[in-house]
Amino acid sequence: MMFQSFEVTSNPATAAPRVARLRAELENLGLDGFLVPRADEHQGEYVPERARRLAWLTGFTGSAGVALIMKSKAYLFVDGRYTLQAAEQTDAEIFTIESLVDTPPPVWLRNAEKKFTIGFDPWLHTISETKALREALEKNGGSLVAVKDNLVDMIWDDQPAPPLEAVTIQPEKYAGKLASEKLHELAETVAKAKADATVLTDPSSIAWAFNIRGNDVSNTPLPLAFALLPASGEPLLFIDKRKLPIETEAYLTQLSTLRPPSALEGDISAFAAEGKTVMLDPALAADKLRLIIEQAGGKIVDGLDPARLPRAVKNAVELQGARKSHERDGVAMVSFLSWIDEQAPGTIDEIIAATKLEETRRTVAEGFQMPLANLSFDSISGAGPNGAFAHYRVSTASNRTLEDGELYLIDSGGQYRDGTTDITRTLPVGKPTDDMKRKFTLVLKGMIAITTARFPKGTRGMDIDVLARIALWKQGYDYGHGTGHGVGSFLSVHEGPQSISKRGVQELLPGMILSNEPGYYKPGPGGYGIRTENLLIVTEPEVPEGGDIPMMGFETITLCPIDKRLIDTSLLVREELIWLDAYHARVREALLPHTDGPAREWLVAATEPFGHEHKG
Repeated sequence: MMFQSFEVTSNPATAAPRVARLRAELENLGLDGFLVPRADEHQGEYVPERARRLAWLTGFTGSAGVALIMKSKAYLFVDGRYTLQAAEQTDAEIFTIESLVDTPPPVWLRNAEKKFTIGFDPWLHTISETKALREALEKNGGSLVAVKDNLVDMIWDDQPAPPLEAVTIQPEKYAGKLASEKLHELAETVAKAKADATVLTDPSSIAWAFNIRGNDVSNTPLPLAFALLPASGEPLLFIDKRKLPIETEAYLTQLSTLRPPSALEGDISAFAAEGKTVMLDPALAADKLRLIIEQAGGKIVDGLDPARLPRAVKNAVELQGARKSHERDGVAMVSFLSWIDEQAPGTIDEIIAATKLEETRRTVAEGFQMPLANLSFDSISGAGPNGAFAHYRVSTASNRTLEDGELYLIDSGGQYRDGTTDITRTLPVGKPTDDMKRKFTLVLKGMIAITTARFPKGTRGMDIDVLARIALWKQGYDYGHGTGHGVGSFLSVHEGPQSISKRGVQELLPGMILSNEPGYYKPGPGGYGIRTENLLIVTEPEVPEGGDIPMMGFETITLCPIDKRLIDTSLLVREELIWLDAYHARVREALLPHTDGPAREWLVAATEPFGHEHKG
């Protein structure tokens, strides 16, 4: 049983000798620079220890970023979430921090207006990324060069070995559909795209399609693997057999031909050499795959990962599993929140609180006989100004005590065999100020607006994102992240293609699960963060009474009280109060049978109705 770690392993002092060694390799290869992304061959959110090249080289441990090492200068590109963290974790004499959003490497290289020859590892950059880099460099007469061996790997003497965690079968009672059916349907999609095959590169797609799970990366139950899925015939699954217990290997042998990872390049090359057409998702597939296919004489057709959308639209079994997992998670949250209310201000810190919640989740899950496989992400446990960093991760260095008069934000989730959870609650430590209550209520109004929204077929996440922001906008506030992301079924807590955001172009479809998490963040001394997050299921379209157009909506599956001490009811209209009381009544009804003692008393008090006397 592993618990999340709060230790910071980065050391800015290690960067200088490592960058110097990398620069020596630049000279040997005649390159002006080399790109080091925070990525592995699968382009996933979480990467194994072996692939944490960016952290090893620079000291920066954030989840998104890329370094550009030049002969005499070095640059680290990060987004706004990590600007402060990057400055703290890296050597300022070596690295200049650049914006990954405003001036990403392609823009930076284009603006440099110099003839650079830049090396890159084609396994670590997507086809789309590589195209943008190449065009930027060629504009100035430069070139992008694919290296045979990654330069970081060449100098990383104690680089960890690839992970070999056991792969398990995801039973139909949780998956809701046989893998053979899924693979047949995916093959049909490949055929409709007029392709002979596709390469599944996203481990989430492979886990979903083959009904398997693993533990090769933190937080997400993924086995790292590739698959060549033909329009007709048996798929090839490239996976290390050392990961496969006897039962799992026998199961996968019935679905596919098992091949070692070392055979991937040769097998794809041989397939392409027959003049075959291979569909690749340019936003997900490594550019190395394009190179293999084209050099062998094959053809490439652009297409979306065929598993991505079917994976996002959950079947009835997966949806029921999501509801059940959230019921258990709600019991754990109530136990935790009742405990934290018993602690006097100044007596616990962010790490104690995060550890307590993880312990509580594991205890409750065992009681329900559905063990917690892992956290779905490292908990965001932020007190006072630490909560103002939307993606804050507590460490022994940043750990802060929960002090009187502050707010505490806890964003956390669990991985259960039947579902993935993600919830955020904001709590007052002592008595909150009127300003805190006002901002909290404005955020709550946005959360309720999304929850109660009704929308016609064809609506995208970007079409309703404004509903979560309008109450804040009217008062001159906003938040810098999306309102909601997709969530998998015992898979990634951040799942595409669905989202509620300004860039959410995917149509919302019944069965999709999304988060609903508007927020407000006040940085600096006396600062705080506010976020309230529930998970939602997109419902089937129905014609409202008296209407004539079918409308979809959302079903809330998160079950946990919203702190009434932070709500300014004068800012809520009657419909919002009615929703809040109804939600709390539902939470009480669902969770009360599973609670006792102080937690039961706390739950009853936390779900008492406001009443609907408000006339707004």
